[in-house]
Amino acid sequence: MRFAVYLVAGYAVLVTIAFFFADKLLFFPHPTLWATPSERGLPWEDVRFGAADGTRLHGWYVSGDGRGPDGAVKATVLFCHGNAGNISHRIDSLAIFHRLGVSTFIFDYRGYGESEGTPSEQGVYSDVEGAWNWLTKERGVPPEQIVLFGRSLGGAVAAYAGEKFSPGGLILESTFTSLASVGQGHYFFLPVKLIVGNAFDTLSRLERIDCPILVAASPEDEVVPGRHGKALFEAAREPKWFLPLKGDHNQGFLTTGRAYVDGLDAFFRNVLGE
Repeated sequence: MRFAVYLVAGYAVLVTIAFFFADKLLFFPHPTLWATPSERGLPWEDVRFGAADGTRLHGWYVSGDGRGPDGAVKATVLFCHGNAGNISHRIDSLAIFHRLGVSTFIFDYRGYGESEGTPSEQGVYSDVEGAWNWLTKERGVPPEQIVLFGRSLGGAVAAYAGEKFSPGGLILESTFTSLASVGQGHYFFLPVKLIVGNAFDTLSRLERIDCPILVAASPEDEVVPGRHGKALFEAAREPKWFLPLKGDHNQGFLTTGRAYVDGLDAFFRNVLGE
């Protein structure tokens, strides 16, 4: 009997810790930039800008190679990365977008890389608002030429921006339907829904987003099971496309190879009406 009491008490303590330290269990920022786009010979600019709430953030603007009509860059990608590392861990993707003639603005959320602050759900939403404002107001990119790109948790951030603004397109790659849904699969012994509530609910946003959408997912993804991507695709409005990936969560886009690049290229052409 006493053991059962201790067990219940211990479980209650575990749940309480998880509740109060949920952000620590979700965000894994790395403060050091290990490389720059120069490592891949990419033309880039260092950007300092403010989030919607004023937090100072850092990012890179990488120019496309001008393969669009009349030598103009076809589109600009606003890149929302996943929950670990920082922008320097996404250079492979920057190189892919560059080869497709697309410019990319990638930024670090608060607390990541050289961005100030501490990450939270509302904080990263404020961060992507600031990135959008910099891109449209400071850089002068028309909203209809911006494609929001989100990988993993970044897909939830990109979906938030897709609902709030009017982008030319939205790409969700290896993205979960909601934090509670994916968390329950990994922490089945915890009341995840009680702990995180409706945090990062990507699925419910899709019914209110009316731009073209590309969903990419892998059935071999060990972090965000492929069924999440299928559910997001089913919930999205037309026009929409599904891009099947191969491989695991972090390397799927590289493992898929040429089919991945071709899928992105086709989406950019569809979005811009080429």
